[in-house]
Amino acid sequence: MAETLDWQQLRDTARGIKDHVLDHLAEYLEQFEAACTAAGGKVHWARDADEANSTIVDIVRSHSATEVIKVKTMTSDETGLNPALEAAGITPIETDLADLIIQLGSDKPSHIVVPALHRNKAEIRRLFMEKMNLQDLGERAEDLAAAARRFLRERFLRVGVGLSGANFAIAESGSLCVVESEGNGRMCVTLPRVLISLVGIEKIIPTFGDLEVFLQLLARSATGERMNPYNSIWTGVTPGDGPQEVHVVLLDNGRAGVLGNAKSRATLACIRCGACLNICPVYRQTGGHAYGSIYAGPIGAILTPQLQAMQHSRSLPFASTLCGACYEVCPVKIDIPEILLHLRSRVVKAGGAPLAERIAMKMAARRFSSGGSFESGQKLVRIAQKPFVDDGVIGRLPGMLAGWTRFRDLPAVPAESFRQWWAKRQRKETA
Repeated sequence: MAETLDWQQLRDTARGIKDHVLDHLAEYLEQFEAACTAAGGKVHWARDADEANSTIVDIVRSHSATEVIKVKTMTSDETGLNPALEAAGITPIETDLADLIIQLGSDKPSHIVVPALHRNKAEIRRLFMEKMNLQDLGERAEDLAAAARRFLRERFLRVGVGLSGANFAIAESGSLCVVESEGNGRMCVTLPRVLISLVGIEKIIPTFGDLEVFLQLLARSATGERMNPYNSIWTGVTPGDGPQEVHVVLLDNGRAGVLGNAKSRATLACIRCGACLNICPVYRQTGGHAYGSIYAGPIGAILTPQLQAMQHSRSLPFASTLCGACYEVCPVKIDIPEILLHLRSRVVKAGGAPLAERIAMKMAARRFSSGGSFESGQKLVRIAQKPFVDDGVIGRLPGMLAGWTRFRDLPAVPAESFRQWWAKRQRKETA
């Protein structure tokens, strides 16, 4: 990032592009559909996960295919596409190395960019030997990568239907762009005769030139590289070259609801770089699985509850220290802490907070409403805390509060407030 002298300008420009798109999303989606169709592609609209999965299953079945090769797409994880394909008798084959590890181990992803971050080399080696029927396999990372390459190469050359996501969808040309680092994406979007792309409606950008901004931001924020090794861009169908049937499934699945909320719509500006996960103290301590969501970390804490219309995952907005580090590193300047506070207020207003917590907060609000009330509250706390204070620290509390102090200490309320100390000092100076 330090090499890019206009880094902050790039961030501002990217956020400006995203805000503009969100303000005119309907028009850009229609423009994309028209351009993609004119280039020989076919656009499908999916209101929710079930409709997206059903559309894709129908396309695969129309070609009597029983397998599909996939380049990494978190959107398909969001919709539960793999189980839907398997239920229809279609075998999905993950080709991203990390996603392959997750699939072979019947595991769940723990990171947006590196889904198998929680697995070590020894575990992966054992998994590959078992699932790939290998008698021997070296222990080096290079050996594991070579085994995956051999395992996948035959499938790349044989399977006739490819499935991708998209990092960006370009409205003016109807093009799609996949950014990846292994080359498997390039294979998936060029070798099959049929290509299906599942794309969230927020992935639209207006022009081809806008890629200049986002490609500089994405790799630096995600993996610390100047640019991703593979940036694949395709537009519709070219006779005799690449897929001869191209389908794009545009997915809503709650995004329109997020778009309609002015205080949290910036969530849709996310470009899935994972920078907020890498910097987040909560994610670093808990790992991705603790979020119980495909989207982990700070972005998951604001995205997942909204996609689910705040019906589920209500605890996620509280999985944050509000330190603001995620906002500092976000390449498109999403104010995640501000959105977290907004979502917390929605949870509380909907009665989602525990009763004891709501009562405590109302009492605190009343106590903090005036200086006199606050000072009288301080006096009461000073009296109540005496049995639990040791060297100026509250190390244990009774009842339901014991769970809090079991793992952390609280500073005791001082014997006198700053105002009292200051008044005493003034009296001494004037005496």
